[in-house]
Amino acid sequence: MSEFDSEPIRGVPGALPKGERVLWQGEPRWGLLARRVFHLPTLTVYFAVLLAVRITSVVLSGGSAADVALAAGWLFCAAVVAMAIFYAYGYFIARTSVYTITNKRLVIRTGVAMPMSLNIPFSAVESAGLKVYDKTGTGEIVLTLLPGRHVAYFALWPHARPWRIKRPEPLMRAVPDAETVAALLSKALAQTGPAEETRQGEAHKGEASAETGDGSAKWQSQAPAAA
Repeated sequence: MSEFDSEPIRGVPGALPKGERVLWQGEPRWGLLARRVFHLPTLTVYFAVLLAVRITSVVLSGGSAADVALAAGWLFCAAVVAMAIFYAYGYFIARTSVYTITNKRLVIRTGVAMPMSLNIPFSAVESAGLKVYDKTGTGEIVLTLLPGRHVAYFALWPHARPWRIKRPEPLMRAVPDAETVAALLSKALAQTGPAEETRQGEAHKGEASAETGDGSAKWQSQAPAAA
């Protein structure tokens, strides 16, 4: 029996109120989540540089082949162990995370050691953005909250847009078929009243720029058009 067995609906802490229904539900792809959250490609390059420097240092100091193997061996093992830990942690994050889109809100269930659910009502959302990473259609969907609506960054992490600490932005990471999910979310946002006029203004801004960490992927506005 797991701590999630008591959920009336998977990923949702309580029964849905009358009139609310689940539109979509999914979880992040663990491999991509681990690579993006922990910057594993950059970490791989870092370890490769350290290994090259260590080998060069031993060779230039007149070390034998055995000395080179010994010096490189322990560093290589340390790198493998570190990468394995990060990938394992990414797996457990993905395994315990569920994104649920209803016609009223986004619910993010997260937490490896201390599970919790975060409710983000659409009435608090100013705009949304989409970034697709590869040919499989996997991507990320970010929500910008209205001024005055705040969610703690460290409560959101790792489902938070990096470095937006003062004004945290919820982030659905490594979402399969992200364009379809973003279109569904955009439609749900358009049907939510209180923040609709603000979001309609955002819809005309077009493509938004942001730090991407990937030159081939850009944030695209998913703010709903006027009904």
